[in-house]
Amino acid sequence: MTRRWRIGLAITGGIVALLLLVLAAFPWGLLAGIVAREAGERFGRPVAIGSVERLDRFGLMPRLAIRDVRIAQADWAGTGDFARIGAVTLRLPVWPLLLGRIDPREVTVDGLHLALARDANGRTNWQRPGKQESGGAAPDLAGLAIRDATITYTDAKQDRAVRMMVDIDAAGLRAYGVGTIRGTPVRLAVAGAPPVAGSAWPFAARIAGADLAMRAKGSMDRPLDTDAMSLAVTARAADLKLIDAVIEAGLFRTRPVTLTAQVRHDPGQWRIAALKGRIGRSDLSGDLTVLKVDGRSKIDGRLAAKAFDFNDLTSAEGRARSAALEARIGPKLVPDTRIDIGKIDTTDGRLTFTVGRIIGTSAPPVLGLAGTLVMDHRRLTLAPLRLTLSQGVVTGRAVVDQHDGAPAPLVTLDLRLTGGDVAAFAEGGAFTGRMAARVRLTGRGETIRAAVGRSRGMIGFVVHDGRLPARYAAALGFDAGRALLAGRDDRAALRCMIAELAVKDGTARVDPLTVDTAISRMRGTGTLSFPAERLALTLTGAPKRDVILRIPGTVSVTGTLREPELVVPPQMKSFGNILKAIGRRISGNSGPVATDADCAGLARAALR
Repeated sequence: MTRRWRIGLAITGGIVALLLLVLAAFPWGLLAGIVAREAGERFGRPVAIGSVERLDRFGLMPRLAIRDVRIAQADWAGTGDFARIGAVTLRLPVWPLLLGRIDPREVTVDGLHLALARDANGRTNWQRPGKQESGGAAPDLAGLAIRDATITYTDAKQDRAVRMMVDIDAAGLRAYGVGTIRGTPVRLAVAGAPPVAGSAWPFAARIAGADLAMRAKGSMDRPLDTDAMSLAVTARAADLKLIDAVIEAGLFRTRPVTLTAQVRHDPGQWRIAALKGRIGRSDLSGDLTVLKVDGRSKIDGRLAAKAFDFNDLTSAEGRARSAALEARIGPKLVPDTRIDIGKIDTTDGRLTFTVGRIIGTSAPPVLGLAGTLVMDHRRLTLAPLRLTLSQGVVTGRAVVDQHDGAPAPLVTLDLRLTGGDVAAFAEGGAFTGRMAARVRLTGRGETIRAAVGRSRGMIGFVVHDGRLPARYAAALGFDAGRALLAGRDDRAALRCMIAELAVKDGTARVDPLTVDTAISRMRGTGTLSFPAERLALTLTGAPKRDVILRIPGTVSVTGTLREPELVVPPQMKSFGNILKAIGRRISGNSGPVATDADCAGLARAALR
């Protein structure tokens, strides 16, 4: 090695040694102003540091004391300070600093007071202004100790407020406090092992209250890193919306709920496996994944239930409103289920579901339900849908579209019933026959009933190849004689019963309504008005052969679908009208007879 190289190496070594000596003896208190300015830029508001003092004299892992730290509160979050810290002592390795990393060790915090806040729009006072919130990750902290810490948190978006006392020492973490979640008083507690850098951190958390109780036990991949953790969760609540106020998955109000699940949280992602529970009388099981992308929740999963009651998906207030409405306007066939999805503005996803049996009053009973729900920017599509009845299957699709921000959604229904049996719908089994139906409606409303009440489209209904009491068949042809003389057990063939309804602005015009039997044929015209479900029909009929006693005239059907009323005009029941019928019978002129209807053609038109 030449003399020049030896001199160069000696100079370089001297400079490095000098730099190390400077770093080892550096008076860190000189940086208090710089640290305060950098922190101020981080939080976007003033930061004051009383002093930064080096507690040792020499070394590359200096021991520092930072005292009297104050960070101003965000303007929108109220008065006072966002954070106050009496003192922080720590060791700060120099080598990571030279590489641009801060890796504190043996951190002790005394007198910490944090006032966290989130407004109704989701803005938080701990995130950097103009930056997307990234979660709750924290660096590995070896030997962390926190004494005399108080944390308050108010959340206008989820209506939450808590006050927690926190201690961390060699025995681990202990936090406890009280608060409210959507007006429900709760007690909170968190316990964890002592934080160890680079190691998983086991912990347990509990929320306890009369209307909400949740327990979570698991571990974080690193101490205090809520962005990477695995949990076993149990929950009980008076309403699923209370649980949603904690997990923020965009859920809805329900009857009381109990749930258990295995949960994994990674940055921007929740995975929920082995989900089991009950909502009211309904059982649930399944798996879900919730992704947080650009401020939206994207749900993908499957759910299954052995038995399910749709009433379980309503709140007590909603059921009370429905009961009051039914008491005021009477029972209705079209449900008043609320379908306004305007407030579900940050949740998308795809959910497949299967149900073994629908609980509740329905005729015929629903033996199975399966389908796929897709939500895309306030447009909910249910397709394909399959409803298995005790007799028949309903298939089709339903769309609830509120992506345009309208006050009420646009509802589109396209449903088809095949393989039905009218005996499953009619009480007493007096009528039999194969049944089919088709519904194509589009309307706008906050409930299904309101949407149908403003809808346009068509409804088709067909019954064929059945039987009915002979006295009813005779009455359809206005043959009073055979209607009176037919035996109670006498039956007649029902060739077809077909109704085709053109719907406009919630009024369905019946044209035609045809009932064709082996001995008579009846035709009806008129309207069925929604949402009142009010009938205004006029019925006329004729026999297909000579009659015993034919009463001329028409009858009306009024009332509602649930409570129809048959109105016979007084003149039709008058003694004079009966004498005229007898006279026509004697004269052999009882009027024209009916022919067979084109059942196949009418059925194709009604079900198109």
